[in-house]
Amino acid sequence: MLYKERSKFIIQPKNCKNMDESKIEQMRSTLNKLEDIKNSQESIIDKINHVITDLFEHPDKELEKAMNDAHQKSSDNVDAVREAMEEYEMRINKLENQG
Repeated sequence: MLYKERSKFIIQPKNCKNMDESKIEQMRSTLNKLEDIKNSQESIIDKINHVITDLFEHPDKELEKAMNDAHQKSSDNVDAVREAMEEYEMRINKLENQG
């Protein structure tokens, strides 16, 4: 297969499609791991919320502050992982559409 890149032709090896499929498969695997990370962070947020709820019955200002800080950090982590996933998935889709 030939394609033009910056005014010169490049010969693409016949097994390039298999290499692309392998790369896409590896990328999908990484995307699944990112999903697991996001789900774990969401589970942590849920557990933090349980502690915060318990603190209504047994107030502890220091622990409440620590849990609110932890909640914010975990929420930020979920947002960061979600953004990374979206960008990574766009890259996977772009590779799939090229093939």
